[in-house]
Amino acid sequence: MATTMSTATLFFSPPFFTPKFTSSLFISNSLLPFPSLKPKPLHSPLTPSLKPSFLVRVDDGDADGGGPDEYDMDEEEVEELDNKKDFDVEYDPLAAASGATAASTTIDVDISISQSKSFVSTQGWDSDMVVDYRINEEEFHKISLLDCDFFIRKPPDPDNDVYDFREMYVTPPDTDVYSIPKVLAPMPEKYIRCAKSDYGCYNVTEPPIDAPRDPLYKTEREVLKVFLTKHYRNRRLGDPEFVLDFEEIYVIDSKTKSITRAKVLVTVPGGKNRDRKSDLLVIRDNGNSFKIIHASEKDDPTTVIEREEWVKTRQDMERHLRKLRDFSVSNWF
Repeated sequence: MATTMSTATLFFSPPFFTPKFTSSLFISNSLLPFPSLKPKPLHSPLTPSLKPSFLVRVDDGDADGGGPDEYDMDEEEVEELDNKKDFDVEYDPLAAASGATAASTTIDVDISISQSKSFVSTQGWDSDMVVDYRINEEEFHKISLLDCDFFIRKPPDPDNDVYDFREMYVTPPDTDVYSIPKVLAPMPEKYIRCAKSDYGCYNVTEPPIDAPRDPLYKTEREVLKVFLTKHYRNRRLGDPEFVLDFEEIYVIDSKTKSITRAKVLVTVPGGKNRDRKSDLLVIRDNGNSFKIIHASEKDDPTTVIEREEWVKTRQDMERHLRKLRDFSVSNWF
């Protein structure tokens, strides 16, 4: 008997992310029937690899949406407009109208810019196309999901939370058949800091009745999606003004082996100039619906469960009553 329970991730600012696992703990080392490549040397054997001795968090996103006439911008923000103009964030009209204009703050971007000798830009390539070379996985963020492993270029940085979306690959789990992933939205063309969180479910399997000596149950974690949320103004995790920019969330989907940017609805008064420290992100519909609300509007878990159970109960009752309404012509009676 197998039961599955979906879980949604709610973000806080500043967040306390706890996912410290990788798919190697939960996904079996299965080899899919893909043709193996001939042994080839790594793409750049001379390129040094970083092996930090501490755990860090990862986060992605780079767009506030809007133009320079809507609010005060610094030079660094103006340079990002080319990557943002296609990502207009949807704001609640009533909430945006009640917001007040805030003074602009100084951007502190201290990401070191360095080019890797093995960098191969994959932007503009056809998706699902298998490349004829192997990559040095030490130079990439490896994101392990249920159906695939996703690789995003990792620029050298002490915090190990910088992403370069110009070079990405996807492979079947635990294989070296690298292909170009499906990119469903324009990606940032510069380095950005990100925080990573997982979205998935727990598979609980009970033993059969005829095997009473078996363990009571087996629990497996299945990572279906990964959310990369940008650090607001690319601030470091230890910055006193650190906060996550929930308007920029990049979703990596295990089933479709793709990456896209989430469509986020903002219902917090103030629009772009609001105090982002009070933002609360609500994820629904299996990781497809994103909404930013004020932290004061947070519901306790009991209320959320009761609301969901009530909807399901009404649906079950409606199906039952439908049989009675069709009593005269129904084949059930």
